[in-house]
Amino acid sequence: MLVYGMQLPVQSQSALYAEPWEADATTEDLAEIARTADRSGFSYIASCDHVAIPHRLAEGMSTIWYDPVATLSYLAAVTTRVRLLSHVAVVGLRHPLLSAKQYATLDRLSDGRLILGVGAGHVQEEFEVLGVDFDRRGPVLDETIDALKAALGPDEYPEHHGEFFDFAGLGQRPRPVQQPVPLWVGGSSPAAVRRAATRADGWLPQGDPRDKLPAQIAKLKRLREEAGIEAPVTVGAITEALYVGEPAWSVGRRTLTGKPDALAESLRAYAAMGVDQIQVRFRSRTRTELTDQMAAFASDVAPHLND
Repeated sequence: MLVYGMQLPVQSQSALYAEPWEADATTEDLAEIARTADRSGFSYIASCDHVAIPHRLAEGMSTIWYDPVATLSYLAAVTTRVRLLSHVAVVGLRHPLLSAKQYATLDRLSDGRLILGVGAGHVQEEFEVLGVDFDRRGPVLDETIDALKAALGPDEYPEHHGEFFDFAGLGQRPRPVQQPVPLWVGGSSPAAVRRAATRADGWLPQGDPRDKLPAQIAKLKRLREEAGIEAPVTVGAITEALYVGEPAWSVGRRTLTGKPDALAESLRAYAAMGVDQIQVRFRSRTRTELTDQMAAFASDVAPHLND
């Protein structure tokens, strides 16, 4: 069954996707978008993770990146059903016991709605200022995932012994409500696909066009089978930008627009590839236009995603 979620606007404002209205958006705007997702059947809402952006990247990335734990914890209090995804947390920047404390608390406060999405990161200066080896971020992330699985497990005194992290005999409560906490890996590099196949419950590709996804999914499934992992893996995809209906303004030539049945037909192609969840985003000029688009998608498009 194909489900749908979305990365939240406002909390990250990269020039690649932020709309102009987000620059002046308020906390209440962000909360109302989350409430709209909650009542409109969205599977999850997602928040990104960057600690600090260097000058050389600030024009394109901006420096607006809300902390995902703080953001999702706040939004947990104004929602009741929608799941809360870190997309993605650069967990290699932090000791796994620190991340486990934060995300276990979030899972507890949200009554078990956390999905922990993780990725390797790409901003070298972030790693350097925090004293983390940028060139070894891949192996560090691999072990961090293993350590997090232990630290977010059922044991009050988790234990892990590895090359980068070593802990035992240290108690952490509260424990997460979920056992296990779903862990998704983000990224489309060969290393990310391998990591998702062998260490995760889900895969979040980053920017793969439609024609590239089937081969990537086949590789993911093959690597998982070769690793002897029988548990299913949740396969995701980020869709093209959407606009439900015929826009009266320029939404960009790559945006999918039109009647709900046509949009649903187009998006069903993802399910045919083996995708389980799509991350949607909508073009908008105001917060109200965005929430109207979300509601229209939920009422008119989503019911036909699995026809």
